[in-house]
Amino acid sequence: MRVEGTGQKGGAGMRDAAEYRNEIQRVIAAGPFDKAWESLKGYQVPDWYQDGKFGIFIHWGVYSVPGFGNEWYPRKMYLQGSREFRHHVETYGLQSQFGYKDFIPMFTAEKFDADRWAGLFRRAGAKFVVPVAEHHDGFAMYDCGFSRWNALEMGPKRDIIGELAAAVRRQWLVFGLSSHRAEHWWFMNGGMEFDSDVQDPRYADLYGPAQPESLPPNEEHLEDWLVRTCELVDKYRPQIVWFDWWIERPVFRPYLQEFAAYYYNRGVQWKRGVAINYKNNAFPTGTAVFDVERGQLSDIRPQFWQTDTSVSKNSWGYVENQDYKTVDDLVDDLVDIVSKNGALLLNIGPRPDGTIPERDEELLLGIGRWLAVNGDAIYGTRPWKVFGEGPTSVVGGAFNDTKRSAFTAADLRFTTRGDTLYAVALAWPEDGGVTIRSLGTGTGLYVGDVSKVELLGCREPLEWMRDGNGLSVRLPAERPCAHAFSLRITPVRR
Repeated sequence: MRVEGTGQKGGAGMRDAAEYRNEIQRVIAAGPFDKAWESLKGYQVPDWYQDGKFGIFIHWGVYSVPGFGNEWYPRKMYLQGSREFRHHVETYGLQSQFGYKDFIPMFTAEKFDADRWAGLFRRAGAKFVVPVAEHHDGFAMYDCGFSRWNALEMGPKRDIIGELAAAVRRQWLVFGLSSHRAEHWWFMNGGMEFDSDVQDPRYADLYGPAQPESLPPNEEHLEDWLVRTCELVDKYRPQIVWFDWWIERPVFRPYLQEFAAYYYNRGVQWKRGVAINYKNNAFPTGTAVFDVERGQLSDIRPQFWQTDTSVSKNSWGYVENQDYKTVDDLVDDLVDIVSKNGALLLNIGPRPDGTIPERDEELLLGIGRWLAVNGDAIYGTRPWKVFGEGPTSVVGGAFNDTKRSAFTAADLRFTTRGDTLYAVALAWPEDGGVTIRSLGTGTGLYVGDVSKVELLGCREPLEWMRDGNGLSVRLPAERPCAHAFSLRITPVRR
């Protein structure tokens, strides 16, 4: 079996999928993981992931060129009656004359500087970076051996993923990537309903299969998904592979098991801890890392998990009219997630020329300034007996990250490192004091005596008192940082 394309690949040309399939089988057979779920439950989340807590997601692709609506523009421009359909016809012409493929030469990335990006991510306090290797649109942002429609051959004519992998590692950050290839089965199917270039056989290897979403993908698509994803593993050695929701379809199940066994065995060979991110029920608990899109959990999850969300409320990719969140909201979400045994993967959307929008950069640097003061309460920590206290409730579940009320000074979140407890207050109290009721002498949550209470970022000693009502702390007049603030509580060590 050969994955067909009408263009020419550099170097050795298109890869032979059947030969690569044999390599996948060989790696799985060599172990130690096999395709059975029981075997995959032997997977352990790596320490670097549980300690790192904060990563950067990057949605960057051809869809940044129109910069309209969101990153689903390539689908919606072919959905008759949609806002994107009308915008496309008015701005670029009929889809039969100017299709999504025609944006590719405009995706130049001429100002893309991978080292500058990676330096920004390090200053933001991130510990891992996850760019999109291929989104639903079918355009690979890497040197893909199974498609001519890739960034090395077209558009930027650069291996974007390869450059980012090298730059991120030069900053001593962990590199990961995401694949949204599964959804391409149906993503461009709107163009099959009217006269458009989606129906042109010359571009079937970009737009196809363009099938109804209700139709389960066939073996050809599933095999293509597997070899492309394994190729990403081998070429770039990512320590995270992030998947979107559609892999939860039952027909994907054996292919997910095969990929997980292959990837985990590669991680063993590399002597690097690796992780797969999944949504909903695509993987059984304990075989990969659960991910919640644009949402959080309402309580501590015993198994490590992750939130993926964006600095923008309305789009993952670049658009001209972003509805941005604030640094305060993002910091509060990070603290809440970490207190519940999670990590935050925060997305930005670069422009088609390769520059990161100024507001995206400002938000990242704002988080970085906060972490420079409060990182001890985040990095390398684990959940306490309870995640926190206070009047403000988080609406649990996906797509709820903008539904909570603003946190108050009475909203506290707890983390621990060894026998040290951190209490992070999500707002500064107007009266200059905070009482941590969970630390009252009669609650039974905190056993033993407190020897020291410190405010991260503040050198002067604090006045504090502990009784049945809680641990009451008098704060200094000057705040050590903007946004939330962190108390480090040291027990009496016997």
